[in-house]
Amino acid sequence: MLKNLKTNIGELRNFLILWITQSFSALGSAMTNFALVIWSYQQQGSALTTSLLAICSYAPYVLLSIFAGALSDRWNKKATMLLSDSFAALCTVSLLILMTTGKLQIWHLYLINTLNGLMNTVQQPASDVTISLLAPQKHYQKVSGMRSLSNSLVTVLTPMLATALLSFGSIRLVILFDLITFSIAFLSLLCFVKIPQATEGRGLERETVLQSAKSGLRYLKDNRGILDLILFLAVINFTASIFNAALPAMVLSRAGGGELALGMINTVTGTATMVGSILVSMLPPPKSRVRVICNCLLFSMSTENFILAFGRSTPVWCFGAILGWIFIPVMNANMDVLFRTRIPIEMQGRVYSARNTLQFFTIPLGYLCGGILVDRVFEPFMAGQPAGSLWTLLFGTEKGSGAAMLFFVIGFLGALSCLPFRTDRNIWKLEETL
Repeated sequence: MLKNLKTNIGELRNFLILWITQSFSALGSAMTNFALVIWSYQQQGSALTTSLLAICSYAPYVLLSIFAGALSDRWNKKATMLLSDSFAALCTVSLLILMTTGKLQIWHLYLINTLNGLMNTVQQPASDVTISLLAPQKHYQKVSGMRSLSNSLVTVLTPMLATALLSFGSIRLVILFDLITFSIAFLSLLCFVKIPQATEGRGLERETVLQSAKSGLRYLKDNRGILDLILFLAVINFTASIFNAALPAMVLSRAGGGELALGMINTVTGTATMVGSILVSMLPPPKSRVRVICNCLLFSMSTENFILAFGRSTPVWCFGAILGWIFIPVMNANMDVLFRTRIPIEMQGRVYSARNTLQFFTIPLGYLCGGILVDRVFEPFMAGQPAGSLWTLLFGTEKGSGAAMLFFVIGFLGALSCLPFRTDRNIWKLEETL
């Protein structure tokens, strides 16, 4: 066993360095985002205001990803990641300056998030292809589990560390920590990670960016199983984004909630995904990855939303988070293996970018709908209900009861959206071609 461990470490050396340092940098970025969500909600008291932060991040990413992937396939992966991360760091420095001088306003955050979203359109496909280049195919499921594990740790540690730094100092201390983690990741990638050159750049010089983008879409058109799976996840992302928009509004507003409760829910969410990540890293490959993906999402959508809707305390909300997130890493790992084994490396940059546009375009729409539904529909509806009515008995009377009612609605939508794809023959055919 020890010999196998040494062999695996040797085969994954470059990946491990990149994974550890980039995960550390992701922790710093997540802490900044967490602090800014709290700051923006305290400034405006609006779910739509905080939702627009995510919308500004995702909108340029979705709109331009399909073209950015063509550029990513042409460019050096290491240089692309270094430049993209450097630009993000400059945005963080600008944020720190505005905060220090007392001039920070909501629209500054929207602008900074938009710029970061633009750079992420190029950085993300380069990073995805880099994983395929650094990890042997036999380690794909293990690598996916490790990446889910680090994401889970980030989710667990973010609220605890961010809250501690906010109480000890201020949001500026959180931003400084973010810059320190960036510096470590940047130097590690620059000096210690060797990314092999793939063959995907050969012949691309004869293609225009538009032609390269079309080739990614053409691949998906010719491989309907992958396309249908992406569209399935797009539907799930829409519901999940409404959930993400409504959660801070409900928890920060309801009796028994607040910043500590939101932090506890995020911590429990991360813990649940961490357990799921460890589980998928240890499990053998399943007989049917498609069945695992569908069942995990159906279970997640059918549990947490309803528990959040009817729950009135932090422990109950945390229990819902466990049920809703424990199997998400299992789903992600199996989906990742399907994509990496079915899509040739020379096409992955373009195909992943087309996937990003198709799979993630529903995220800004979901955040926008979630913010509007909370502020303009469900909260006013619940505020107008008389005490003792059916709706107030189910969801309460205080502020945040409208968001709770919205969770009830999206619980049904999420569960029902899983059912049609369980009978999609194109998705099931992916099992036959592996």
